[in-house]
Amino acid sequence: MSARVILGVGAGIAAYKACELLRRLTESGHQVRVVPTADSLRFVGAATWAALSGEPVTTSPWDGVHEVPHVRLGQEADLVFVAPATADLLARAATGQADDLLTSVLLTARCPVVFAPAMHTEMWEHPATKANVATLRSRGALVLDPASGRLTGPDTGPGRLPEPDELWRVAVRVLARGVAGLAQDLAGRRVVVSAGGTREELDPVRFLGNWSSGRQGYALAWAAVTRGAEVTLVAANVEAPAPAGATVVPVTSACQMRSAVLSAAAGADAVVMAAAVADYRPAARSEEKIKKAGTTPAPLQLVENPDILRELAAQRQPGQIITGFAAETSNLAENGRAKLAAKGCDLLVVNQVGAGLAFGTSDNAAVILAADGAVTEVPRGPKEVLADAVWDMVLARLPARS
Repeated sequence: MSARVILGVGAGIAAYKACELLRRLTESGHQVRVVPTADSLRFVGAATWAALSGEPVTTSPWDGVHEVPHVRLGQEADLVFVAPATADLLARAATGQADDLLTSVLLTARCPVVFAPAMHTEMWEHPATKANVATLRSRGALVLDPASGRLTGPDTGPGRLPEPDELWRVAVRVLARGVAGLAQDLAGRRVVVSAGGTREELDPVRFLGNWSSGRQGYALAWAAVTRGAEVTLVAANVEAPAPAGATVVPVTSACQMRSAVLSAAAGADAVVMAAAVADYRPAARSEEKIKKAGTTPAPLQLVENPDILRELAAQRQPGQIITGFAAETSNLAENGRAKLAAKGCDLLVVNQVGAGLAFGTSDNAAVILAADGAVTEVPRGPKEVLADAVWDMVLARLPARS
């Protein structure tokens, strides 16, 4: 479904990334009007925005004044997405200034508003910026946390604009969920998510593993961040960029994942085990590469890995919600109910794998089974949709904040 999107562009070097976001939005069929600040045109010119969007570009409310653009654009928009949102722009938006077309649009918009900040670390961490972000969030805007990484020049740290693909996924999710896509309903909650597939080493060059890409776990972490949670993501062998705003703990094996998850789960409100954890590992790891000997190799001796989900459920803290994932190739409902009872968790997300399903794809379908008997079917769609469905069910079972 086509939507009317205002893409606001602040005066930061990261403005070039907004070009790719614009392309993704227009290729998805949305009508996008770019509203830059005057100084942002020093980084990306008006001709570029006009050519990519097919719409006129101006920074002043005095251009085309007969159409009252400073009012009409905000009133008619389905989404206002500001990227990059500089410290100056966040300050002007938080204090309700209307000294150019973009800030005027922000005041007249009655649709979801998303800010994607980008600035130097010192600016992001300054108390004034923190106060402005808190003000905007309290008014219902979605202010993303910036990514950490290389900034202008040699500087590194938090303040980097998330990559265009991540910004596009935010825009699509908010357009699909409307005002619900802005909800900070997990604010103040600590959550743990596991993602990826564990690897059990045979020797320095070989391992036992699985096909999990970690995309579903990353979608869960990303959705939780955008809903306001403090997120620890325990990632096993995932190559994707980390979701901005999440604390990532990299691991390799099932035993490493157990240690990291149990440590992070202490004091967490919810744990979602989306990782594909190996059931077995080699009884012994060779310190040297195993060579072909020209004879039939000795049988591989395996030992069982710890059952992290069952352990989490058995030692859960009062009020803590534990969610597991079950990848099945057949009899989803029957196998899922049996596993839900055996693991002792609160929720179990059962999805079919194999034949190009789930592993390594951008979409997923699942049945979410609850220990209280509730059943929620999530039809095939983007993994972010399933992630939100999981958090909706987790949130409904979390005890109210005191």
